[in-house]
Amino acid sequence: MTDGTAGTAGTAGGRLRWGRGTLGISFFAQGVAFALLVTRIPAIQDQYGISDALLPVFLAAVPVLAGVGSVGTEQLVKRVRPSRVLRWSQPVVLLALLGVGAGDSVAQVAVALAAFGLAVGALDASMNMLGVSLQRAYGRSIMLGFHAAYSLGGIVGASLAWAGAHWDLTLFVSYLPVACVLLPLCLVASRWYVDGGRAVGGEEATREREQGGGVAFKVLLPLCLVMSFAYIGDSTVSNWSAKYLQDVLGSSEQLSTVPYNVYMVMTLVGRAVGDVGVRRFGAVAVVRVGSVVAAAGFGVVAVAPGAWVGMLGFTLLGLGLCVIVPQTFAAAGRLFPKASDAAVARLNIFNYVGFLIGSPLVGALGDAWSYRGAMLVPMVLVLMTLVYAPSFRERGDRYGGGHERPRAIDVGPGGSGV
Repeated sequence: MTDGTAGTAGTAGGRLRWGRGTLGISFFAQGVAFALLVTRIPAIQDQYGISDALLPVFLAAVPVLAGVGSVGTEQLVKRVRPSRVLRWSQPVVLLALLGVGAGDSVAQVAVALAAFGLAVGALDASMNMLGVSLQRAYGRSIMLGFHAAYSLGGIVGASLAWAGAHWDLTLFVSYLPVACVLLPLCLVASRWYVDGGRAVGGEEATREREQGGGVAFKVLLPLCLVMSFAYIGDSTVSNWSAKYLQDVLGSSEQLSTVPYNVYMVMTLVGRAVGDVGVRRFGAVAVVRVGSVVAAAGFGVVAVAPGAWVGMLGFTLLGLGLCVIVPQTFAAAGRLFPKASDAAVARLNIFNYVGFLIGSPLVGALGDAWSYRGAMLVPMVLVLMTLVYAPSFRERGDRYGGGHERPRAIDVGPGGSGV
């Protein structure tokens, strides 16, 4: 006869599995949507006649508004569960993407991009809030798996964008099938979203969440800096890899499109196996190794004599940078267990800070100095993550080694892990 505790664990374990799977769908859908937007920026500029002088204003407005959306989400989740914020912000993102392709005036695309930015901020924040709370419920690292789903979505979105450009499809025609598939899929999946602490912690977890706790910015600051450094590196790759390979390393136009695809594939590979590394060696070790590998990638890119060596550098960048962001969100949740939603929302703002700084910084240094030299700046910033690596430790874990212990919820009635 099964006792009450085991039965409860089995039921909660099933909810967690569904919650984990459906949250993975949300990460995937967001990866597709974001890739479809950023990879078709030239087409958006052509469709609406946006000048080169005005384009940076539009591009900067999206992450700025996303930051506003993330701040608003911190306040909203005090009254509404993050799962509900995610459930309704994701359709807005997809509809806003469709709106970007449907208009014919600058005012229309401005409204669509504004809606996209605000909704993305809420989506990114709530999505990672759920990921952090689910990881806490599991008692072991699963955050990298969610971000692997995002990387897979980015690859799919970039491939769809390539197909749209190849067959000369309008933006609306390119975006419509994606919205028609992903929007109902995400709405259906959202029925099984799980606010991890509420699902398995009972009244005590709910009471802690409602009471909350202060987020000391001084304590969170190291993680904010790490997040910014990681996204400065990421935006450098997404904005400058093609130009660097073609203009500095002398590749063909066709070959210059490959580094970003290689980078995205490597982020998928690294994130797919990264949770195993965290469980075995601890978050501190994984983040340190990722930082060194990413810095080595920037170094190889800076000194590369030709395109293929440069490609090796971007490969290393993907493997190194991919582990840092998911572990930064997870570390924020560990630092502030009673206020993890607020910590994640504030940390998420520095995602957009890094994105805003990275591309202009490399461009300005490249024009004033050299693009090879410009690659050394994100290399140094990523290496600075080593200074802040102790912030990724769990409390009571002196060395940052393998430390995660499965909770009771990880084992169902039959003894198998969730």
